[in-house]
Amino acid sequence: MRFPPLPRPPRRSPAGRHARRAGGPLRALRGPRRALYWALATVLATAAVLLALRPVLDAGDGDGTPDRGVGAAAHRTAQGQAPATPTPGGEDFPAPPRGDRGKPLPDPRTVPAVRSYERAGGTGWRPADRAVVIAEDDGLTDESMRLAAELGMLYAKDPGGDRSADLGQRGGDIRLRLDPGRAGGPEAYRIDVADGRATVTAATDTGVFYGTRTLLQAARSGGGVPPGRIDDRPDRRQRGFMVDIARKHFSAAWLSDRLREMADLKLNQLHLHLSDDQAFRIESDSHPEVVSDPHLTKAQVKDILGLAADLHVTVIPEIDSPGHLGAVLDAHPDLQLKTPEGSPVEGAIDISEPRAARIVDDLLTEYAELFPGPYVHIGGDEYVALMASDPEARYPHLAAAARERFGAGAVVADLNAAWLNERADTVRKHGKKVKAWNDGFIPGVKVRPDRDREVEYWTGKEAFARDPQTFLEDGWRLVNLNDEYLYYVLGEPNDFTYPTGKRIYEEWTPAVLRGTRPVPARLAGPGKVLGARFAVWGDRAEAQTPEQVAKGVRLPLAALAQKVWDPRKPRPGWGEFAALAGTVRGGG
Repeated sequence: MRFPPLPRPPRRSPAGRHARRAGGPLRALRGPRRALYWALATVLATAAVLLALRPVLDAGDGDGTPDRGVGAAAHRTAQGQAPATPTPGGEDFPAPPRGDRGKPLPDPRTVPAVRSYERAGGTGWRPADRAVVIAEDDGLTDESMRLAAELGMLYAKDPGGDRSADLGQRGGDIRLRLDPGRAGGPEAYRIDVADGRATVTAATDTGVFYGTRTLLQAARSGGGVPPGRIDDRPDRRQRGFMVDIARKHFSAAWLSDRLREMADLKLNQLHLHLSDDQAFRIESDSHPEVVSDPHLTKAQVKDILGLAADLHVTVIPEIDSPGHLGAVLDAHPDLQLKTPEGSPVEGAIDISEPRAARIVDDLLTEYAELFPGPYVHIGGDEYVALMASDPEARYPHLAAAARERFGAGAVVADLNAAWLNERADTVRKHGKKVKAWNDGFIPGVKVRPDRDREVEYWTGKEAFARDPQTFLEDGWRLVNLNDEYLYYVLGEPNDFTYPTGKRIYEEWTPAVLRGTRPVPARLAGPGKVLGARFAVWGDRAEAQTPEQVAKGVRLPLAALAQKVWDPRKPRPGWGEFAALAGTVRGGG
């Protein structure tokens, strides 16, 4: 009897690195797995058992034969049970119920809903014991391992050729396939179901991953997918969740759980607000004196980033300035903005002071290097000096600095615009794209903001308020964080109320950027309104526990996911959608 060699995760795969770093199920179970096979051969040496184990024992890794890769769970599957199976990242998932195989399968029911499904004749796909998830490309190994674990199935690589002729021909089998020339964008995918099997095809591994999310949710909600074809793609490129981890500490485990939740909903951005007046919540080597306790260590951040990469989520760091810097200024009080009477201004750094720019640039540089994603957020909101009725009279030394730099007629808003342009330059030196809040864009000033910056539109209540339509008509690209629908502010200060999934689902669209009124359709397309994020702010940090926050954002995130994936009015009513959102989450 020959044992198949254990598969090694691809060296360039983030999930593979995570598996090796954690010890991984494939490594940790090497000894127990061999012992289990020998015990089975000795104690259960009957024809029936040998036949049941034949798919595992006939051949080795990489030659077209399924490898269970999960130790004792493989034995339970061979006995016809659906185990909870470790994934490359170490999570355990209960397999979806197998259901009544004689019952007709319903149309796919998922969150977000698929955009196109055409039913055909024949046999649909259902998860099946000893069925296989097959990666046709090495780059899909991690996706096949994860889906197999979630469905309680096997996984395999398909090397092609005669030896793989029988691979993928069993009812319940799934093939994952890359087609780089496929139209629809990097996140689009197609699922073909026929003869009891399913094939997921996409141009990238991200598209394939989203196809696996659809199969998993359809198995949870209806037992499988009926015969036919699913064609699916997102409407908006940016779909995400923002967490203020400065004013309220959220653990690495809590953030990791939200990443998994986001990935199942096909949300692709996690924005972390790292610093504010109350605290600075991430380890710093350049300025350890500004760091608060508790905080995330860089090791924890790297683990979060590794999981995010596995789940095709981009993490966006934000160092907000020139306001909301109270925690930094606690360690550097000489850099704090002061009134002519000498009173410090809460959270505001003195933008006329060159040393102030250096410390913020140090932090932006440090985290631009730590976070591998394409974006850095530079903040720009609620600078107190600009909120005065007459900034030049209230802060004459800022007005003088503006005139010295930019000539007669320059105002404090010019100095603020230059500050943000310089911070954006720092970020771009590290190859990053720049995001900033909409109230950092002041109209009518001499110094113009850089045109390649993405505007994160959250409110129209600020000083110098600008309607989103004016941004769009001026050629800016916006991301929707409308505080009427998408702001979950702990403690509900300043007339905020906790948003509900029902309101988002029934009233909001990406075109509703301010209040409840959409911008004109000509300005609301995906090329202008790039997407949306749901935001949690920790204004009154003790108002809710992390567990209460997780529960409170669950349905709003599901509703947001639906509305940014498909621009059409959803068919199910809110009650049906809310029930479905609970069903497709699986395990808890």
